[in-house]
Amino acid sequence: MKNKTFKDRRHFIEKMGVGFLSVSLWDMEGSARLWKSITSKKSPVYFTNGFKISELTSNSVVIWTRLCGQEKPNPVRHERREEVFRHPIDFDESQPVDQMDGAVKGQEGLARVKITSSDGEWVSDWMTANEGNDYTIKVPCDGLKPLKEYQLEIEAKASKRGPVNSISTTFKTPPTAADIVPVNMVTSTCQYFWSFDDDERGFQTYDTMRKLKPDFFVQTGDYIYYDKPGPLAKNIEQARHKWHAMDGWLSLRDFYKEVPIYMIKDDHDLLKDDAYKGKGNYGDLSIEDGIKIWYENAPIVKKPYRSIRWGKDLEIWMVEGREYRSRNDMEDGPDKSIWGEEQKKWFVETVEASDATFKILISATPVVGPDRERKSDNHANAVFKHEGTWLRKFIANQKNMYVVNGDRHWQYVSQDLETKVMEFGSGPISDYHVQGWNAEDYRPEHRYLNLKGGFLGIEVFRKEGRPYIQFRHYSAEGQVHHLEEFSV
Repeated sequence: MKNKTFKDRRHFIEKMGVGFLSVSLWDMEGSARLWKSITSKKSPVYFTNGFKISELTSNSVVIWTRLCGQEKPNPVRHERREEVFRHPIDFDESQPVDQMDGAVKGQEGLARVKITSSDGEWVSDWMTANEGNDYTIKVPCDGLKPLKEYQLEIEAKASKRGPVNSISTTFKTPPTAADIVPVNMVTSTCQYFWSFDDDERGFQTYDTMRKLKPDFFVQTGDYIYYDKPGPLAKNIEQARHKWHAMDGWLSLRDFYKEVPIYMIKDDHDLLKDDAYKGKGNYGDLSIEDGIKIWYENAPIVKKPYRSIRWGKDLEIWMVEGREYRSRNDMEDGPDKSIWGEEQKKWFVETVEASDATFKILISATPVVGPDRERKSDNHANAVFKHEGTWLRKFIANQKNMYVVNGDRHWQYVSQDLETKVMEFGSGPISDYHVQGWNAEDYRPEHRYLNLKGGFLGIEVFRKEGRPYIQFRHYSAEGQVHHLEEFSV
């Protein structure tokens, strides 16, 4: 079946594991009737885990949601320890998952997506959510127009003739590579459910970022932690629970309703600390299980490495560091890689072909560091020195290119002493998650060092016709701790 886009008034959606589904274009009168046709009878299907607008480009988007069988997550019942991470006290790791703090049971059912603009309305077929995909759906949609506002509605029902529940919002597509527009983005990393700093809403950082009205958000990995208690996720059911509990926090749900997200995965999202294929299982959970669960919950339908262009002045590269890497304990040399040859080739070719004013590599792990000497997992460590040296030299040879990383549990700005490549670490999502570095250990590479949680804000703009990029480190409450600004 020939694939078409909005340009020819039809649209095809790739249904995960099934193939392509045709969707219909409704005239505006029919659209108005549809918007009013939602039954007032309450549906047993809820959007307790919210939804995500993801992989947004100037002409496409991916919509993700999970159908839920309860209106609110289970309440947080356990007190927490005062030490780092705030682990729960006396948590019964063997209790049924549906009784755990933050649990959100799934609901079998059907869901579809409507995207409406001044051009008309596009509707996907009803898609099935069941236990096999953890009651999730994701709908890719092509043929959108640049810099255009769309209304999104997601409908769900438990059965073919059951009552319908719906949730809606609006989103705006990015500009083309020729458009000169300001960009406002945010990024964060490292969030463990029990490190929450707001008893009702979860994480203050999400509410603070939302107030800045960013164009988009990049989550740089360790979205959840399988290998931290409450529970320790040693099987598929417990691993899935980690995602349900995290996405049940109100601060995340409200944020994703307004801000598109791009996701990158790291070790704790897949299995355990410093995970790679061949390291061994975590209880009954394998890294293959972790990869499957990741794609259930991350709104990605193509390669996990990709670039995003946002106007004339910004392009970002989001890379994959777990699926293709060599073993950490392999002897270093030209054949040892975190990215793999295919991804490295893609990275070099696309970076060199880009005419964006500013370029940013976003990596789940550090490229510059400095990092702790005992670590052996990233490009800033001695065990990946060969590839790390190559990567820093390549970035240094590009104009106006910077590195943004996740994984480290403190905020910093560093500059490589040899190549002068600059790296910006956002720090963890909350102060409760800060650990791993001595505040007095301020090294020659550091331009900024702070044992704080929060996030990184990046703005690209023009002043009197001249392009600028600005990096701001924020606390969870919104205080700017550090600012770096550069021009071409």
